[in-house]
Amino acid sequence: MRDDSVKLLRTIFDAAVKAAMPDKVLAKHLPAPAKGRNIVVGGGKAAASMAAALEAAWPDVALEGVVVTRYGHAAPTRHIKVLQAAHPVPDSASVTGAKAVMAAVAGLSELDQVIVLISGGASALLALPTPGLTLEDKQLVASALLASGAPIATMNRIRKQLSAIKGGRLAQACTPAKLVTLAISDVPGDDPATIGSGPSWVEGGDYRLIATPAMALEAAAEVARAAGIAVEILGDALEGEASELGHRLSERAKRESGPKLLLSGGETTVTIGREKPGRGGRNMEFLLSLAIALDGAPGIAAIAGDSDGIDGTVDAAGALITPDSLTRAKALGLDPTALLQSHDSYSFFDALNDLVVTGPTLTNVNDIRAILIS
Repeated sequence: MRDDSVKLLRTIFDAAVKAAMPDKVLAKHLPAPAKGRNIVVGGGKAAASMAAALEAAWPDVALEGVVVTRYGHAAPTRHIKVLQAAHPVPDSASVTGAKAVMAAVAGLSELDQVIVLISGGASALLALPTPGLTLEDKQLVASALLASGAPIATMNRIRKQLSAIKGGRLAQACTPAKLVTLAISDVPGDDPATIGSGPSWVEGGDYRLIATPAMALEAAAEVARAAGIAVEILGDALEGEASELGHRLSERAKRESGPKLLLSGGETTVTIGREKPGRGGRNMEFLLSLAIALDGAPGIAAIAGDSDGIDGTVDAAGALITPDSLTRAKALGLDPTALLQSHDSYSFFDALNDLVVTGPTLTNVNDIRAILIS
């Protein structure tokens, strides 16, 4: 029973991620090539794979430009240069990358076209401090925001005020060339001004969403329905404290009759106090809270993970829980509540061998959560 649930949940998670892969979705959103130069720039965890998909779709078009992605998230390209930088806190390579992007769009004409590739993570990967600020200033702000538990929209509103490339400033630099943005959304509500802090967003601009959390959840739902399981999508934009959501959804799951799958997406937060946190991201924290609240309730298993393959800063996308998770943890001498309070969910799931490890997926439509009631 456990093996069947784990296998199905992993298949559901993988289907959601696959649905958002650039090589599956990008080509149909491309504009016509320009008569002049075709410049490709951008940033994000999916920027390199988006660039590779664009090159594959336009094998006979002369392309040039540069994109910046997270370390370890590169993909092979022939013409578009791929740079790598730090995430979630920017480093000097983030500044170098942002400068390279701005240089690539300088001096263009009305015959030229700029295609901007934006995905989650661009806020850190394209770091160009506004005059009067330093990289160190931006690093301090980024670290404080990440620990604050603030929602992503609030974080990115602040980031835009401190940047010479975000908040439409990249778009301004592209004038008078034609500008088209292709974006993969990782933010609740798919607000284009929030995705990557909106470097190319301008009111009335040509902004095309090529993949969204809702698309990923629907692909996951199709897998469950094909297996004869009823599906309810609770929303693609759930926010709030990860541990609180875990408790809330445990109550919902215990009221349901199976077979049923509860799906949700969005981006929760983890508020870190003054104590030094352990390891793990918001998805693992959600799952550990869920497991504690379920307290071994029979017939309920769950998976949660970040679609980019990295939950927080660890080497796992997320994890799985089953009705025996707490029993197995107790046998190993683990204290789930203490681990949750110290934000050390990674140690819990690592000890149980219940981590979901995918490596960088090269896309990013935020969190995928699935609760299976048998």
